[in-house]
Amino acid sequence: MRIQECVSGDLIPYSKEAFRTAFAQYEAIIAVMACGIVVRELAPLLDDKWTDPPVVVVDAGLNYAIALCGGHHGANELAQRLAGTGAHPVITTATESLGRPSVEGTAQAVRCDIVNKDSTRAVNSHLLKSDLPVIEIHGPKVVVVDADVSVLQKKAGEGKTGVIVGIGTRRNVSSGNVVNAIQTALSECELSMEDVELFASADVKEHEAGLIEAVSSIGGHIVFVSRDVINSINPPSDSEAMRLGLTGVCEPAALALSREHNLIMKKKVYNNVTIAIAR
Repeated sequence: MRIQECVSGDLIPYSKEAFRTAFAQYEAIIAVMACGIVVRELAPLLDDKWTDPPVVVVDAGLNYAIALCGGHHGANELAQRLAGTGAHPVITTATESLGRPSVEGTAQAVRCDIVNKDSTRAVNSHLLKSDLPVIEIHGPKVVVVDADVSVLQKKAGEGKTGVIVGIGTRRNVSSGNVVNAIQTALSECELSMEDVELFASADVKEHEAGLIEAVSSIGGHIVFVSRDVINSINPPSDSEAMRLGLTGVCEPAALALSREHNLIMKKKVYNNVTIAIAR
């Protein structure tokens, strides 16, 4: 199945108990069937968007990948990854559909947990209208905030601790060009895919099928960093992205997700693809 070329996972034949089993055992669900069936099966299982697994519905013809539940909690990203099958991602969360950042997206980009989850409704509502500053506070300190301030806490020592590869591309870049650029840049830095923790780009690139397909094809995971996080970082190199209102793409995206905020390779251009690597 073409879906398994974009995402790894188990294949479960449909049955009356399939959704109940998947909800209890899996972190995300891709349902290849009509939305109506999925809605009826999910209704008695849904509890809380913070704990329910994200659900994406794909039609039998692989025309659409619909982020049905848990858009900010993995479904939007999963739908975008499925663009590698040729399916069009259908994303209806207000911030993403209007090209705006969200608290959840920012938390994912900077590898944080949201401490006061109830704040996200008010903050996301404001983000629909205008940008908000992202402020990093180093402790020890005591911070008192209003109800409409989202507090993000850094995750302690999760997963690999490798390098972050930031990627910028021209429009409609081919996946082959992106893969070649990644491999060349890593080789020049005497690194391999085993050394890569994450790939990163700006959220203006989140619908670039060639970029998504390239990262998926080499077994990587890409995070699209929101505009406000990108613009909170001053990269060392000038960028054509300034015409899009961004300080850059590959350098600030890599720095935003890095642990030491240290560029070990400044932006380099490889045939319509820019790469920067941070640690």
